[in-house]
Amino acid sequence: MDHADILARLETVIAGRLGADPETSYVARLHAKGTGKIAQKIGEEATEVVIAALTGDDANLTGEAADLLFHLMVLLGARGVPLGAVLAELAWREGTSGIAEKAARGA
Repeated sequence: MDHADILARLETVIAGRLGADPETSYVARLHAKGTGKIAQKIGEEATEVVIAALTGDDANLTGEAADLLFHLMVLLGARGVPLGAVLAELAWREGTSGIAEKAARGA
């Protein structure tokens, strides 16, 4: 199975569900609760990724990482930030030391 464009396909599915019935769509239910709730879910999922990473269970880490990416994609969709913008930012940073990049941002 080709996974190369899974994030683009997921972005399309999420966009189609943002305005769906919250009774039948998890994405629509999250969106209806607002950005704060979506951000909270990202925090929860990130914590679960950390826990899975520390337990050494690769299957659990894989599932939790997928949950985190999914919820991040929901947030991006809710805010109208295209995945392409995130990918462009990553491409811009490619080949730059993380230390140098962080210093350039003044962080």
